[in-house]
Amino acid sequence: MKPRMTLAKFALVSASTMLLTACVSSQMPTSPASDDVDAAPPPPTVAPNDSSDDQAAACDLEAIQHAIGEPFDEAKVSQLQSDSRARQVRVLRPGDAATMDHRPDRLNIHLDDQDVIEDLRCG
Repeated sequence: MKPRMTLAKFALVSASTMLLTACVSSQMPTSPASDDVDAAPPPPTVAPNDSSDDQAAACDLEAIQHAIGEPFDEAKVSQLQSDSRARQVRVLRPGDAATMDHRPDRLNIHLDDQDVIEDLRCG
């Protein structure tokens, strides 16, 4: 007696074969030298860290150093921003999350647990 393949078994084997074929073909690397692939764009140019634009836009810490050690209140934000010529201000308390992006025109006001100005930084 010969073993028979039922329709259900045939469908299962066919579906498994198609899935495996799809997985393998989607993981196959494409050749960058093939004719139908466009060349990658060149990497962006990056200006040096000490560019004159950054220096011109940077906030001025020397003008506001007197505020370190003083109690913080919201009225000081506009005064410190004006005195430092910063375009943006960020107030950071202990435990606050902060992005790591560097913006020379941003004043960072670091406070301690009692809302006393602990540090002032541009960036």
